[in-house]
Amino acid sequence: MVPAGKAGNWSLFGHWSRIRSRLRRAHPGGGSTAGETFSEEPPLRAELFSAEQMEQQGAGLASTHRLTTRRVRDQLLPRLAANERVLVETCNRLRTAVAANHRITPAGEWLLDNFYLVEDQISTARRHLPKGYSRALPRLAESASAGLPRVYDIALETIAHGDGRVVPASLSRFVAAYQTVTPLPLGELWAIPIMLRLALIENLRRIAMRIAAGRIDRDLAVAWANELTKIAREDPKNLILVIADMARSNPPMTTPFVSELARRLQGQGPALALPLTWIEQRLGESGLSIEQLVRSGNQQQAADQVSISNSIGSLRFLGTMDWREFVEAMSVVERTLRMDPGAAYAAMDFASRDRYRHVIEEVAKASGRSEAAVASRAIELARAGAARCGAGDRTAHVGFYLIDHGRPDLETATQARLAPAAALRREASRFPLQLYLGTITLITVPLSAGLLAAARADGAADWALVPLGILALLASSQLAVALVNWLTTLLALPHPLPRMDFSAGIPAESRTLVVIPSMLTSPQNIESLVEGLEVRFLANREENLHFGLLTDFPDAAEETLTEDAPLLRLAREQIEALNARYGGGGNDLFFLFHRPRRWNSQERVWMGYER
Repeated sequence: MVPAGKAGNWSLFGHWSRIRSRLRRAHPGGGSTAGETFSEEPPLRAELFSAEQMEQQGAGLASTHRLTTRRVRDQLLPRLAANERVLVETCNRLRTAVAANHRITPAGEWLLDNFYLVEDQISTARRHLPKGYSRALPRLAESASAGLPRVYDIALETIAHGDGRVVPASLSRFVAAYQTVTPLPLGELWAIPIMLRLALIENLRRIAMRIAAGRIDRDLAVAWANELTKIAREDPKNLILVIADMARSNPPMTTPFVSELARRLQGQGPALALPLTWIEQRLGESGLSIEQLVRSGNQQQAADQVSISNSIGSLRFLGTMDWREFVEAMSVVERTLRMDPGAAYAAMDFASRDRYRHVIEEVAKASGRSEAAVASRAIELARAGAARCGAGDRTAHVGFYLIDHGRPDLETATQARLAPAAALRREASRFPLQLYLGTITLITVPLSAGLLAAARADGAADWALVPLGILALLASSQLAVALVNWLTTLLALPHPLPRMDFSAGIPAESRTLVVIPSMLTSPQNIESLVEGLEVRFLANREENLHFGLLTDFPDAAEETLTEDAPLLRLAREQIEALNARYGGGGNDLFFLFHRPRRWNSQERVWMGYER
């Protein structure tokens, strides 16, 4: 006799098989073969290393890396999309289990509670990893990461030997030791944060696959346990048939399945001891027992919980760390440029220093030399300039050879070959006025000639061609000027001036005076000017920043008026009051600069000189 639940049991097993097979897909971008399962992609978990051991590992890893020059397809973006799908599906399965009042593992709870953060980090990774970005990075020729960016393998090693935990000190020593063997270019150093983020998402995906597979096995165990319990209660004589159905379905003897089935059947009576006996016999064939499997499962759950909590904590850390300081501390180019003979580079703000470093990158690519070699050559040119003209001359500053007229000298010294577009732009910048007017002329003349030719073809008299030509030139030139101005805004690149870093305050050698030009017209006007000066001071309180009023009297028919002296005296008193209120130790912060009227023979009036 076939039990009533037999068809349902086989349907259940078929559903489990379909779900299980979804975990056997080859992951895109990873070079895997069909038939891989989650068990072949264990979490990134290697021997835990201290900072000293990570330093040794960095040097050892650098000695094993070999690069390839052949082009390979981008594997990171497809892998990121696959990781997102797995994580979303796993969280959906966990939510379903929670809704059904099923227990989930601690690692599953961590993933479910922090999935909002994981989604945000995936979006950040996709935004910072545009299409084609990773193809510009040096790639490995061999090893398990063949075809992947070298810096991604560095990130994998960092995550694996930290069990998902990123420690700044260990990371810095690891990268620094790596560079003692192979210096990393700036592009790779800047890629470390995004590669760490991708490696952590990869680690979460691998743990999520284990969680998902375990959830499937537990759900299967719950279904069999419910069926066995129901038959044992309602029709005990057919229990053996249900056990036979379970044996015929060949359920997975995995830790989640066995531990969940044992938890639900143990202590439920002697009848339900029979399926546990069969499970024990199946495990005995492999030298295992239910107790051993449950114990190893608990250990694995604890390890997965630590790995997933470390990975999520590291994702939070990546968003808060100042990577600008990290890159500058690790960069060989940065250390070289700080030897600037002019002593200005190190005192610049980050944006200016970064602009200098980008020029080093460009010249290195054009010359085929390393970035460190190009930076060293720029410093040598600056030292030669200092020897010729002194340390205070502009040629003694490394920036003269990076963003100023000395750049051709650096390109010549490094044998850099400019791209045709860059060379054309360089030549065009030497004659900006001629290029501007020439382009307008090239557009105006053909347009005007075309209009005149059309007018003549339509039968216009010869005497009328001259005024028509003038009108055509005016109209065509207006169109040409508008078109050239529009093209100029698109093609001309801005060149911001380098800036010094005054974030910690203005140094004494850069003492600054802010002067506001104004006119003394009335007592109310003077009070308003002094109040504005005070507001500016309160918003920019600096020991070496001073404020002043540069004043004039209104235009007059005479050199002095009776109301001039009282107004000037009031202005002086107000400035002295500000100094008494905010100044200290005789250090005046506020100043008054007044200019008397001068006779303007052209205007026939007395007025301020510069007016």
